[in-house]
Amino acid sequence: MEKITLTVPASRVLSGRALAGVVGSGDMEVLFSADQGQTLTIDITTSVDNSRRRWDALFNRLQTVSSLPAGKLTIHDFGATPGVARIRIEQVFEEVNHA
Repeated sequence: MEKITLTVPASRVLSGRALAGVVGSGDMEVLFSADQGQTLTIDITTSVDNSRRRWDALFNRLQTVSSLPAGKLTIHDFGATPGVARIRIEQVFEEVNHA
């Protein structure tokens, strides 16, 4: 298991909390808690060692295609593909955006 913490600039403010995915599903779960700050802090626990570059690349890509909200994102990854990771992350942001 590897633990990774990333901090990226946030360009929008939301309110609320959301969950997408289930750890027992075999891929990943993502929990998001909004706050009023100017950064998004991402805490990742992953079963894939040496994956920091993959996560850095994923969040760099997300920053270029959408505005990230301020808050805390907690990810429990058990070998999900980058595509599944992106879907789960976008799901929690969308759920909080529509709450």
